[in-house]
Amino acid sequence: MRRISYRLLLSLSLAGLAACAPMPAHNPMARWVPSPNYDLRRPVLIVLHFTNQHSVQKSLTTLRTGNSGGPVSAHYLIGSEGDIYQLVADEQRAWHAGPGRWGTITDVNSASIGIELDNTGDEPFAPAQISSLLRLLADLTERLRSPRTQIIGHEDLAPTRKNDPGPRFPWKQLADAGFGLWPKGPLIDPPAEFDPWMALGLVGYPLDNRSAAVRAFHHHFRGMDTDTLDAEDSRVLYALTRSLSGVASP
Repeated sequence: MRRISYRLLLSLSLAGLAACAPMPAHNPMARWVPSPNYDLRRPVLIVLHFTNQHSVQKSLTTLRTGNSGGPVSAHYLIGSEGDIYQLVADEQRAWHAGPGRWGTITDVNSASIGIELDNTGDEPFAPAQISSLLRLLADLTERLRSPRTQIIGHEDLAPTRKNDPGPRFPWKQLADAGFGLWPKGPLIDPPAEFDPWMALGLVGYPLDNRSAAVRAFHHHFRGMDTDTLDAEDSRVLYALTRSLSGVASP
């Protein structure tokens, strides 16, 4: 009798667990005939932000609730001392990018991982924080097979709305570690037919507001806060487009 009761209890427990297990999502209009041939959706961008708040705890609260503009989130938050927090699973869509685009990607939230850095934008990013970011980028690009060059700032994709992570962010340090797009080799004058605006768009910048796009480009690649293209910009853009096309530096 005891054996029968135990078996019955075990069967009921297993049935309960099966009932609680999430079922694969499928369209009720269709007959479900599952195939084993699939993979997780993988992000093709990693977007970096600063929190513009004054503590990790405040940022954790905001990223799990909302602000005046509504609920927001990010996949990761890195504190100034290097602590890494994950708020949204890698395969899920976080609400960090908002309206904007990068190249042909118009729904950035669906195609990206968002990483928030505890910084107001008015101060240097702490070495421990950048060290943790580099470790996280190495993990994400290897595990999710995300392109190592496709690491951008929030302002790059939304230059009319955002200014993070700003001109103080050490993009060159990331590039030296193998992350993000960066001009390689000595900068040289482009040929006479070179169009810097076309190059800026080829890199990925939206050109609806050209002054805003140049300011975001300057924050990222030159660490300055101006909005007019100059000769050095043409040299940088020429080097970037050569890298994108796979042309070796001179």
